[in-house]
Amino acid sequence: MPLKRRQIAWRAAQDLADGAYVNLGIGLPTLVSDFIPADREIVLHSENGILGVGPAPGANEVDPDLINAGKQPITLVTGGSYVHHTDSFLMIRGGHLDLALLGAFEVAENGDLANWTTDDPSFPPGVGGAMDLAVGAKEIRVLVEHTTKSGAPRIRKRCEYPLTAAGAVRRIYTDLAVIDVTGEGLVVREIAEDLDFAGLQAKTEASLRAAPDLRPLRAPPV
Repeated sequence: MPLKRRQIAWRAAQDLADGAYVNLGIGLPTLVSDFIPADREIVLHSENGILGVGPAPGANEVDPDLINAGKQPITLVTGGSYVHHTDSFLMIRGGHLDLALLGAFEVAENGDLANWTTDDPSFPPGVGGAMDLAVGAKEIRVLVEHTTKSGAPRIRKRCEYPLTAAGAVRRIYTDLAVIDVTGEGLVVREIAEDLDFAGLQAKTEASLRAAPDLRPLRAPPV
């Protein structure tokens, strides 16, 4: 079965390195804050000016003055801080973030990223800090559902939507697979247990290659 959105976030969280400074993009990536491994210290950044984002608050813990870049309520970990919006972007543009986890509309086989507009007049664009993050963070990983609601592939040979950045993405987490973007193309590291490789390729426009140590994609029922 495909992973649920929270399971995609859980899987991405397992790859975060101890001591990393990580930006969580708007949408699906914000769920990662709920799944930081207990044995690692990972500092989460939100571009609106927060360093030290914690897990989502409970119903009785919401502070209307404490929100992330997507206007969702959050918590602050011990030692976390608020910073001016300008200083937050200095962190991004100055290369101080080890990693940014971003959502996407499309990702191309060469790592091109399209995540700010679909050119649909009924769906207003949202540039936010995505372009800054795509060039300022040391590494970009994307969390996205493998296909659109209509079944169209999001992992393309070439992005049809306007690009956020060229060649920026290094890893893709979807509800069906974990895929690395390499110089030799897209390499599938993990695949959903009830899906064979041919079935995954059928849902993907870009060509895929199986890793020699291809593993099942598993996540707990979070």
